[in-house]
Amino acid sequence: MKKAENELSIVLDARSVNEGFARYAVSAFASQLDPTLEELADIRTVVSEAVTNAVVHAYKEGGGKIYINVKYYENKTLRIQIRDKGCGIADIKQALEPFYTGAPGTERGGMGFTIMSNFTDKLTVRSTIGKGTTVTMDKRIKCHF
Repeated sequence: MKKAENELSIVLDARSVNEGFARYAVSAFASQLDPTLEELADIRTVVSEAVTNAVVHAYKEGGGKIYINVKYYENKTLRIQIRDKGCGIADIKQALEPFYTGAPGTERGGMGFTIMSNFTDKLTVRSTIGKGTTVTMDKRIKCHF
């Protein structure tokens, strides 16, 4: 992809109270691209899912940071990258399966990655055990005029 036209970086404590802030900060940044309300809702949803995954799964003992980087490009593509330095995912292919949860015995539905994939144009998940996970999502904002 070409050079980004604009960029936002945020570092947050991996606490559930920060999920809402992350969701709205990224959607406010994305609003520069003049998305529809539905596109903004999709963006808020995928950010919420990715941040919640980091809080719940990456840092099971608590603590840690969540690194959010958002860029947009000339073709109105928004790239959202959410990274942690937590425990990592042992089997990414399995984690991407609908209804799989890394937190068995909880009310977690295991649909986070499925939602992220369905609400974006491209989802990439990279992870290393003991070093963390990076979730990258591309969302193209349609031209509405």
